[in-house]
Amino acid sequence: MIDIGVDMNLQDVSLFLVITETHSLTQAAKRLGISAMSVSRRLASLEHELGTRLLQRTTRSVSLTQEGMEFLPYARALIEAETGARALFSSSTQGAVGLLRITAPSGFGRRNILPLVSGLLADNPKLSIDLQLSEDVVDIVGRGIDVAIRIAPLKDSTLIARKIADNPRVICASPDYLKANGKPQFVEDLMQHHCLRLSSVPQWIFERDGEVIRTSVDGRFSSDNVEGVRDLCAEGLGIAQLTRWDVLKETREGTLVEIDLLDARPQALSVWAVLPTTRYLPLRVSTFIDKLKSSLNSMN
Repeated sequence: MIDIGVDMNLQDVSLFLVITETHSLTQAAKRLGISAMSVSRRLASLEHELGTRLLQRTTRSVSLTQEGMEFLPYARALIEAETGARALFSSSTQGAVGLLRITAPSGFGRRNILPLVSGLLADNPKLSIDLQLSEDVVDIVGRGIDVAIRIAPLKDSTLIARKIADNPRVICASPDYLKANGKPQFVEDLMQHHCLRLSSVPQWIFERDGEVIRTSVDGRFSSDNVEGVRDLCAEGLGIAQLTRWDVLKETREGTLVEIDLLDARPQALSVWAVLPTTRYLPLRVSTFIDKLKSSLNSMN
């Protein structure tokens, strides 16, 4: 276990981050305008202070040790904290600073995060945002992600995640589809309907008496894209199981109707902000989380 309570030289911590970005002591030296020998000595000094090896060195490149992977988010947070502290006393800087790296599911991100970007940038002149929209669950530590927005049945934890909003799964269909095909009353009734599926969710998930039920459904269309499933559902091609925030606009407008079954309810999910660490939370991250939470609460 790394002792992060020691007094570290922040210049050496910053040097460590440059090395992890360049994957080379020589390239780090060139970027910083110092000698490779100086880079090696300062890295060794940091490792000595921490009492562990952070990087494996070869003649061609360097790679993080397990301890280095654990230290990486703390190192980033330490440098960001220093930057934020300096900004507090700078007359030219207001609000959050630095590069905010976010990853989020594509459908949720386009509908609920992209609309916030212009306001965040306007309110925080020294802030930059890198938003990555993907259905993949990425390694947020290894890729330097500040916050991952995930839709999952996670347990509330102040250590790695913060709950943003409830987001249960819902069954929905267009009024025209239900008029032509009838409304399912029970889970087994879904077998008689055209079901539009997300590729990542091969079975539809429900809860009954505290237990999770997985049901196989039939359909002629599946996609890894939430928008595609939602649009075809609204066009009347079948029934879909998505999440509340995926279809909130459509259900309010009446182009989709939420279906409540009598014998089970769709799985309870939440929107979570997953963090690499909460020991040091940069202002840019807390600012974004607060903005997203406020936006979702205002639409609830």
